[in-house]
Amino acid sequence: MTIQPTRIGALLCAAGLAWAGAATADTISTMNRTALFRSQVAVLDGRAAQQYNNSTRLQPPRAEVPPLAAAVPSYSGPASSQWFEPARAAARRHGIPEDLFLRLVRQESGWYSGALSPKGAIGLAQLMPDTARLMGVDPTDPQQNLDGGARYLKRQFDRFGSWPLALAAYNAGPEAVEQYGGIPPYAETQGYVQAIWGG
Repeated sequence: MTIQPTRIGALLCAAGLAWAGAATADTISTMNRTALFRSQVAVLDGRAAQQYNNSTRLQPPRAEVPPLAAAVPSYSGPASSQWFEPARAAARRHGIPEDLFLRLVRQESGWYSGALSPKGAIGLAQLMPDTARLMGVDPTDPQQNLDGGARYLKRQFDRFGSWPLALAAYNAGPEAVEQYGGIPPYAETQGYVQAIWGG
């Protein structure tokens, strides 16, 4: 049996067209599935975003960012403590508004040099032992405690650029202020800043 060349060419051509058609169909089918998937994901993402934006329960806590230019409230507490003048001197020495530091000491310890918090904060400025070590002071010495507290508060102000944020960092730690981008949504810290800064 002899196969004619035209017949072989026709068979090869038909086989090639069939294969090309199948490949094109697979490509189109894959492209259509990819486009369909992307379209469905976009719809679901849009719905989820809309539901998330409308749900306050699912939103992260919002940090309060106080205005930069605000007057420091005047100190109006007792001035009879033997530590009142040393506290004013520590504030001046470290470039802190005196009234602000006096309000901080009143809030932290009520001017009691032997104050010790349940969390381990010590003295007039309620320095944690690690903070006292960082500042190079003996937290049980009232003069050094005030100096360490004033320097630490000033360090927080230099870092965050506002006294309310410095107070929040003094109370909750600078990492919490950074994490929330403002005064953390902790009731204790918000109450602390409110008591000292007012508002």
